[in-house]
Amino acid sequence: MKKILLIGCMGLLACFSGVAQTVIELDNQSMCIAGKGPGQDGAINPYLDSEHSYGIVENVGKNEFSIRIQTGEKILKQIPVKVNETKTIKLMKGEVMYFDSELKTAVKVDFKAKLE
Repeated sequence: MKKILLIGCMGLLACFSGVAQTVIELDNQSMCIAGKGPGQDGAINPYLDSEHSYGIVENVGKNEFSIRIQTGEKILKQIPVKVNETKTIKLMKGEVMYFDSELKTAVKVDFKAKLE
């Protein structure tokens, strides 16, 4: 019973921590990570309808990749991410974040409503 209570408390703590975390495997592809909505995003940004949110992107793989921020067809930013590098990306409402990779790598993505 104590284990169930502890697991339940840890789950509640994760829900209220303001962070949604996903690890994504990339392999010679472009992937929509956040901004197009449920079923179209590689990771769920729970703050998609907010004025802005922050994507914390960590390259946990063995190869570089790049982040592309767009609105519609217009590319706003392209940001290279080296191995073991972490980038914090401010996403305004309506912006779409893509990961572009030519080689296999892994990326950890967290979303926050605000930076501490």
